[in-house]
Amino acid sequence: MAAAGERDAERYSTSRLAAVAGYSVQQVRDLERLGVIPPATRHPNGYRQFTHVHATALRAYRNLAIAVGPVIARATMREIRELPYDEAIARVVALHVDLARSRNDTIAALQALDGIVDESAHDAAPVPGDAMSITELSAALGVRSSALRFWEQQGLVTPERLKGRHTRHFPPDAVRDARIVVALRAGGYRIPAVQAVMASLRTIKGTEVARDALQNRLRTIAAQSEALLRAGTDAADLLSRSGVGNAEARNRPV
Repeated sequence: MAAAGERDAERYSTSRLAAVAGYSVQQVRDLERLGVIPPATRHPNGYRQFTHVHATALRAYRNLAIAVGPVIARATMREIRELPYDEAIARVVALHVDLARSRNDTIAALQALDGIVDESAHDAAPVPGDAMSITELSAALGVRSSALRFWEQQGLVTPERLKGRHTRHFPPDAVRDARIVVALRAGGYRIPAVQAVMASLRTIKGTEVARDALQNRLRTIAAQSEALLRAGTDAADLLSRSGVGNAEARNRPV
């Protein structure tokens, strides 16, 4: 393996850097223009010259894009080059916090789903008086009545309407569906994904599809977290180098 000094002395043309990083030549140019990687040195003939720093920055960006998406990844790469050292480190750490929060939310959603299944197994058979009004259900779930109306419009819950009145009443099955929607939304699922889960759930008359969706969410978050760890290693490498981040901040008195 080449020593750090040897790597720093290595020079890349645009095409060679693209091959090393797994991007096209145009993508390398675009990412330089967007500030994702530092500006290249220019030869007198106008050709770009890149270094190991650029290869590291591209690798960091690739993993950041996997972890948090390309938009946030581009902004983060620009920021860690411009911010003082301590703020640049905090910017990367904040991304870990966001993913950890998503994981905790998904675990909480799975626990809520377990509670729904357990209650369904032990509850007595429903009777007509078990239906809840929209006000009662919104209070029980901790959501706005407008959210329940929107979920009804999207086909996620199906309340009953009393004859001759427009009042919504939610029978036990609709209450269960609403609780599952709350769990999925808390687990980070957007409305289209919730619609797909609820449609499958009604087909098989069970909650395994919802559980599988949340388990898949946990696996996705784990993959994102791994990518973020890899990006963090490269970001730390970049921040330790001259001209990337504010090295003086590391020696700033506390």
